[in-house]
Amino acid sequence: MMSDLSLLKSRKRADYGYILEYRTRWSDNDMYDHMNNSIYNFLYDSVINTYLMEHCGLHPPSSPQYGMVVHSHNDYFASISFPACAELGLRVNRIGNSSVTYEIALFEKGQEAVRSVGEFVQVFVDRETARPSPKGMDQSLRSGLERILVSRQKSKL
Repeated sequence: MMSDLSLLKSRKRADYGYILEYRTRWSDNDMYDHMNNSIYNFLYDSVINTYLMEHCGLHPPSSPQYGMVVHSHNDYFASISFPACAELGLRVNRIGNSSVTYEIALFEKGQEAVRSVGEFVQVFVDRETARPSPKGMDQSLRSGLERILVSRQKSKL
């Protein structure tokens, strides 16, 4: 049986329902000549919010609900550095009443192997109270997220 890390290392672009391209910047590199760890979280947050705005009707300044990150982690497998172009794959592994668990993979354009795989968990809260709504997540958010939801059996993790 494959370990969880082996499964993540075997991820392909086809495992993700949404891909966003990102051109690395000189300032993304750290003194070790690879992308700084904090940039991965910046990119993961960016791909999630881009998807939410493009496919779930999120308008950050005024939507009645917004997502707060309550958990994140990342597994690094290989480095990437400027001037490479990154491709970020996004999928949803779980949707709860007001929460969503995302999986994000970072690939280098032109390379098959995944460079890192991260997980973000967001809880959608009402703008007025900053608390989860008793009614759960807005239907427009839920519908958009369901488009990239993978079944537990398909996700292999």
